[in-house]
Amino acid sequence: MNEAVERLVDLRWPSQVKSAYDVVIIGGGGHGLATAYYLATRHGITNVAVIEKGYIGSGNSGRNTTIIRANYGIPEAVRFYQHSLEMYGRLEQETGRDVMHATKGLLWIAHSEAGVRQERARAEINTAFGSKTEYVDPKTIQDICPQLDMTGQGVWPIYGASYHPSGASARHDRVVWAYAEGAMRLGVHVHQRTAVTGFLRDGDRVVGVETTAGSIAAGVVVSAVGGHVTTLASMVGLRLPIRTHQLQAFVTNRYAQAFGPIVASSGLGVYASQPAKGEMLIGAEIDRAPAYAYDAGHSFLRSCAFRSIALLPFLRDLRVLRQWTGVCDMSADYSPIMGFTGVPNLLVTTGWGTWGFKAIPAGGEQMAELIATGRTPALIAPFALDRFANDRTMADRGSAGTH
Repeated sequence: MNEAVERLVDLRWPSQVKSAYDVVIIGGGGHGLATAYYLATRHGITNVAVIEKGYIGSGNSGRNTTIIRANYGIPEAVRFYQHSLEMYGRLEQETGRDVMHATKGLLWIAHSEAGVRQERARAEINTAFGSKTEYVDPKTIQDICPQLDMTGQGVWPIYGASYHPSGASARHDRVVWAYAEGAMRLGVHVHQRTAVTGFLRDGDRVVGVETTAGSIAAGVVVSAVGGHVTTLASMVGLRLPIRTHQLQAFVTNRYAQAFGPIVASSGLGVYASQPAKGEMLIGAEIDRAPAYAYDAGHSFLRSCAFRSIALLPFLRDLRVLRQWTGVCDMSADYSPIMGFTGVPNLLVTTGWGTWGFKAIPAGGEQMAELIATGRTPALIAPFALDRFANDRTMADRGSAGTH
């Protein structure tokens, strides 16, 4: 079935790179392609180039754990991610492509009295700002996910949890292809195997990019690069409050018994879900030391497996099939950075850390509106770069990956 669906994907690659575009987007992952797609579909701006040094989706869009949720810890983030979650729910109908979207529900587990207070607060904040979440007791948790060991192997007992019923997942490559196909159909150029090596300047103003395929003039340049954004920004003397960390994950062989929800624990720094093929997908927190490497390590497997088995004992009978690493652009306050940079004509969408996949629809839509109108949409205004200079940080460690 997957092969039959994937044969229908119609990606129309351009024959050559033009010397000038209205908009150049650096980065052919989900955020870059979604921005191009919404520029074309919502605003009629199609003289757009997406420049990707590898192949589309080869960066963090293809190296994530595909979880979609909105149960964050501050009002601004809840509103933004709830909007993105709702857009994901309509994405298949809008694009006409099966992205394997599935609503599963998400349990965020508490292992202490402090954890219980945190999850109660999460439920209240989420509900107050438009994202349904409820606090549930141990009996309800067991009903939702019978495979959980409620004693936590006698070390990490489960006291309660917040339950986010609209938590979902989608297949990452299908999302990338859907946005790329939709943008290309309307005339957007997507150039793979093309690296940006510098910027064209007219005084302080960015007027294009230097690439391995030659110089390209542009009215607006957008950096939608994951992980390596600080290297790119340094080419124009821009310093971003970003540090890059590795994030590893792995999948096991197929688990025949259906595993319903997504399960996460900040206390253990681990989360698990079951993709459509039946494997168990396990992830954990970012690696502590900053790094740009995509190396995967045995120490992560050992540590992550130990913690996940404490919650889900059946995992000890499964085998690790494959492991991968992404590189996360972590902002100083763990929230994204979207919009103007202070460098004329250069915009940025970055700081997506461990939550970039779930933000693709809303991030692309809002950046496209900013480019088309020159005004920052209200939904992303709190996440502007100048919040750091203005002492208006958006501190939110609302992810198991940051603990």
